[in-house]
Amino acid sequence: MSATHDVSNQVPPLADYDVFTTDVALVEGVQRHDAAWALDHLSDLGRKAGTLEAQEWGRLANVNEPKLVTHDRFGNRIDEVEFHPAWHDLMTVAVGNGLHASPWREPKPGAQVARAAAFSVWGHTEGGHGCPISMTHAAIPALKADQALYDEWFPRLTSLTYDPGLRNPAEKAGCLAGMGMTEKQGGSDVRTNTTRAVPAADGTYRLTGHKWFTSAPMCDMFLVLAQAPGGLTCFVVPRILPDGSRNTFRIQRLKDKLGNRSNASSEPEFDDTVGWRLGDEGRGVPTIIEMVAMTRLDCVMGSSTVMRASVANATHHARHRQAFGRYLIDQPLMEAVLADLAVESEAATTLMVRLAAAVDNQESGFKRLGLAVGKYWVCKRGPSVAVEALECLGGNGYVEDFPMARVYREAPLNSIWEGSGNVNALDVLRALGREAGAWEAFRDEVQLGVGADPRLDAALAELDRELSDTSDIEVRARRLVERMALVLQGSLLVRYAPAYVADAFCASRLGGDWGHAFGTLPPGVDAKAIVKRATPKVA
Repeated sequence: MSATHDVSNQVPPLADYDVFTTDVALVEGVQRHDAAWALDHLSDLGRKAGTLEAQEWGRLANVNEPKLVTHDRFGNRIDEVEFHPAWHDLMTVAVGNGLHASPWREPKPGAQVARAAAFSVWGHTEGGHGCPISMTHAAIPALKADQALYDEWFPRLTSLTYDPGLRNPAEKAGCLAGMGMTEKQGGSDVRTNTTRAVPAADGTYRLTGHKWFTSAPMCDMFLVLAQAPGGLTCFVVPRILPDGSRNTFRIQRLKDKLGNRSNASSEPEFDDTVGWRLGDEGRGVPTIIEMVAMTRLDCVMGSSTVMRASVANATHHARHRQAFGRYLIDQPLMEAVLADLAVESEAATTLMVRLAAAVDNQESGFKRLGLAVGKYWVCKRGPSVAVEALECLGGNGYVEDFPMARVYREAPLNSIWEGSGNVNALDVLRALGREAGAWEAFRDEVQLGVGADPRLDAALAELDRELSDTSDIEVRARRLVERMALVLQGSLLVRYAPAYVADAFCASRLGGDWGHAFGTLPPGVDAKAIVKRATPKVA
């Protein structure tokens, strides 16, 4: 072959490394928030996530998309979705490591923090299969609204055995849960749902309607919102009934999504479908809000993972790629970009771990506002970090053979799932106005960092002034929530991150004219130290 086909100056794959231990900010967060007992397990999972084999599972699960099979060969309606074996490989590891249930199986200090770290580490393989994992984890506390249903489903949903396929749940080694909330006419406005639930003589209900987005339709049971005689109500809807027959769950189509393509998102139709009421009639939203709170945390985790994966790929590329006589990582402007991305990623990771600790510690006031603020801001930042990191790889980043293309397509999802930006911003205003003690708890958390950096102090004082003015507050909601997120992240970083990371964050996000592209950190920050901290170490 001609010498022109010799390959040089190409970057080796980021593989065969420990995804967990090379994420220094995540390791420190786990140690700080009562989860040091999980370090060995997280490192084992991190080494698995860093293998070429696991990365290949992620690729194969996305290029071989789920396939809807509505009928069997005899013409019977079956409404099943077929997945590539790689999907099942990913799910086997996720379930086997308790990403769907470990805090409920073994509640102890740091359990949610350890689970958040594990979810993030394994999420480096690919994001789509995290959807049923997340929904199962979130469904379990919601089931406490009915002790009998909780007792029935808890051992099934917390099993560490992944058992795919539709069979009687009582005969399966393990089950998974999904949810069906939104409808085509309302989206996030679930009170406009038109699915109807009619009480039956046997104590169950019969549901009739059409859901607009129901992910992972091969789960064993779903929490579904429908209009009962007493108002919007939550129901447990299994795919297979206790007698082994199929419940009516007609999948009309699978969504052709921008990203998250390994995961099947469906439109199911209910037609006299059997459901068990969960909680009182008319209390559907309060019942399912427990699930929403937990999945919001997982959205923050997912976007933090997108950022960390983006930074890991960008710094790894820059460390090996040469241009104009030097490695990219040694060129001042590239170093500035990488440092800025690393600061954003560390701020997101630090907040993610703190929110998980708030769930562990049952900090209801801080959790209420912190989750909504974190969901809004971290999920907004994910796509920006992904696109800038992709650009660091140049043309290779834009090619589907490389991982950044899939990361980029995945990045917008978490900002949409469980309420888009406006929904979360308005929810923050609602919590500020109605949730006693929420603002005080949030401000007390920020106050812990006051005095460490004058830019943080000034930003908090400005936020107090902005919140005291209620004129046009809905119009200003996004700005207010952004400022809340930034002062919270700034407070966490000045307390927990190295001084050079906290200084770069406060100088740019709180004290400067921030708002430009990544790579515009002010002069004087220690970009080299920041990049070194963020670059994955590969043997």
